[in-house]
Amino acid sequence: MNSLADKTIYVAGHRGMVGAAVLHKLQSLRVGKLLAKSSSELDLCNQAATDVFFANGKPDVVVFAAAQVGGIHANSTYPANFIHRNLSMAVNTIHAAYEHGCQRFLFLGSTCIYPGEAPQPIRESSLLTSPLEKTNEAYAIAKIAGLKMCQYYRQQYGVMFHSAMPTNLYGPGDNYHANNSHVMPALIRRFHQAKEAGAAEVVIWGTGKPRREFLHVEDLADAVIHLLQLENPPDMVNVGTGRDITILDLAELVAEIVGYQGKLSNDLSKPDGTLLKRTDTSLINRSGWSPQIGLREGISQTYAKYLEELQANLVRER
Repeated sequence: MNSLADKTIYVAGHRGMVGAAVLHKLQSLRVGKLLAKSSSELDLCNQAATDVFFANGKPDVVVFAAAQVGGIHANSTYPANFIHRNLSMAVNTIHAAYEHGCQRFLFLGSTCIYPGEAPQPIRESSLLTSPLEKTNEAYAIAKIAGLKMCQYYRQQYGVMFHSAMPTNLYGPGDNYHANNSHVMPALIRRFHQAKEAGAAEVVIWGTGKPRREFLHVEDLADAVIHLLQLENPPDMVNVGTGRDITILDLAELVAEIVGYQGKLSNDLSKPDGTLLKRTDTSLINRSGWSPQIGLREGISQTYAKYLEELQANLVRER
């Protein structure tokens, strides 16, 4: 960890699932000074406040995990919120980092930046080659702007600003909101509650045919550390497993792990979103990183953590 040992590192968004995993990983590695501010302490949508923070804290390295995130329902219902907050946070933080001499900036986005009809598996070169998937277009545009801003600052100013695009993430600290969560925590919550209530049936949104790729957040944290230590990282790189599963098969796997034995049915009035979405991870694999946590193992760990959070009344639902 020599390249990070004497650095001041700011993890933006440390209260979220991704930021928390990155911060915990950095703490376990005993790197240099760590900076973290909650949204109540520092509103990254406020340009002046963000500038003051960077002027005073002077971080050498930034891991940008701050975001307003959600599933299909949230993205479709609150597009103005998603584009405004995510774009504001990215623009303010990237520019303040440059203005105050930050040496390295790793911007974390999402594979939703790619076109809805991108060839499978999705390569980094697919960016901006055709229209985005409509249900998360607002969020995707904000993330594209952030990664392009990093690319252009690197190109024009020579700063080491680069980006990583994780696939669908899950793990400890996820958002279990009944309507606004992503598919994995939504399924865990739904099957657990159905098991506890003795419900005969659990309804799955859509046809169950779309295929999705899932990465445990601790694997992403490892990838972040790996990318921060590369001397010449790509401007943008996919981070994922390269393997996918249908939503129906995922639901059956979650039900098995949770111990729910009732019936599964489909609500065909709900949208499916993109039918295929699997990343080409060859670029990051060639750089020396690959995921270590299998899907069954990861879901089992996540469900065990969910039960702990329930017991302690710490489940995140927002």
